[in-house]
Amino acid sequence: MTAPPGEYDGARSAVVLPGAILGLLGGGQLGRYFTMAARAAGYEVWVLDPDPAAPAAHFATRHLCAPFDDAEALDQLGRHCAAITTEFENAPAAALQRLADDFHLPVRPSASAVAIAQDRIREKQFFVDAGLPVGAHAAVRTLGELPAALAGLQFPAIIKTARFGYDGKGQVRVDSAAEANRVLRSQPEMLPCMIEARLDLALELSVILGRGVDGTVRCFPVAENRHRHGILDVSITPARIQASLAATARQMATELAERLDYVGVLAVEFFVLRDGSLLLNEMAPRPHNSGHFSIDAGTCSQFEQQVRLVCGFPPADPSPATPAVMINLLGDIWQAGCSPDWDKVLRDPQARLHLYGKSSARPGRKMGHLTVLGEDAEAIVTRAEFLRAQLGMTD
Repeated sequence: MTAPPGEYDGARSAVVLPGAILGLLGGGQLGRYFTMAARAAGYEVWVLDPDPAAPAAHFATRHLCAPFDDAEALDQLGRHCAAITTEFENAPAAALQRLADDFHLPVRPSASAVAIAQDRIREKQFFVDAGLPVGAHAAVRTLGELPAALAGLQFPAIIKTARFGYDGKGQVRVDSAAEANRVLRSQPEMLPCMIEARLDLALELSVILGRGVDGTVRCFPVAENRHRHGILDVSITPARIQASLAATARQMATELAERLDYVGVLAVEFFVLRDGSLLLNEMAPRPHNSGHFSIDAGTCSQFEQQVRLVCGFPPADPSPATPAVMINLLGDIWQAGCSPDWDKVLRDPQARLHLYGKSSARPGRKMGHLTVLGEDAEAIVTRAEFLRAQLGMTD
C-alpha cells in the first residue's frame, strides 16, 4: 500500500509497502536508526518529538516538533501515516490508543503493551501473573502502603520510581528498611515506586526478539551486558554462557511476547544469579541499546526488523554474521567541549564508530557507541577494552 500524496484514508491492508509514510513517536537515537532503516527501504518517516534537535529528525521526512500528546500533531500523524510505532517506552499510551481508535491505524507495538512496559508496577505484576520468575519486590503506591511493604522485604534493596526511570535515573539504593522509609518520606515524589531486593548477580543478559502479526518470533543472539552507574556500558554478543541458559532466556522472552500478543521488536532483560537461576528484570517495547551490535554484525539489524514488523511483514532471520562487542560512548569523554580522538578508533579495521548527532555532551548522556567485530570472541573483548581505554574510559 503506497500512501497517497494527500491524507491517508485510514484503510488497512495486510502490509504497508514502500512509499508509505510511517509515524514515529520519539526522536532519540533509537528513532534515528529506525528512520535510517525505513528511509533506506523506501518509506517516508514523520517523527513526533518536542526536541528541536531530535537525532531522528536529521533523517526524517518531516519533524513534528510538539509534545507527544499534542492533539494537532497526532491528527497530522493519523491523517497521513499508514502505520505507527514508537522508539521509547514513555510515549503516552493514550496517544497511541487514539491513533489506533480514531484513525484505524496499525499501531505496533500496541498501546496496551506500551502501557504495561512504561509502569514498573504493572510490568512486574504482568510477569508474576504470567508465571515468569522475578526477584523479591514490593509495590508502594502511597506512604500508607510503606510499612507493610518494608516488613515483607529483605534488604539491601533498590527503590525505583514506577514511571519515567531509565539509565539509573529515578533509582536509590538503600541498605535497610529504615533507610528506605527515610528516603520515601523525604522524597514523596518518588511514589508510586517499586522496591526490589538487591540480588547476588553473576551476570545480566538481554534477549531482543521480533514478533510478527502472525505470531512468528525470531530472536537475536542473547547479549551479555555490563552496567556502570545504572547505564549499559558493554554488551558482548553472543553471550558467553551455556547453550541451555541461552535457550531458556529465549524461551521466556518468547512466552512474554506471546502473552502480550506483541507485534514489533521487544527487548527483555534478565538477571542470572550465582546459583545459575534466571529471573526477569524488565522489558522495553522497542529496540534496545544491547542490540546495536546488529547494525554491523547481523544479517538483519534490530531497526530493519522493526520496520518490517511495523509494516506487517514477517520477521527476518537475525542470525549474526560475527561475534561483536558494543561499548557505549557517554558524554563523560567529551572533555572541555572537545570531541574524543576518533583517530584511535577509526584506524582499527575491526572497529565501527557510531555517533548519534546530539547537540551537546554531558556526563551520563549516550552520545554514540563503538562496535568491535571479529571471529574470536575473547580476542575482540580484549580489543574492545583496549579501545575503550584509548578513549579515556576507565572503571
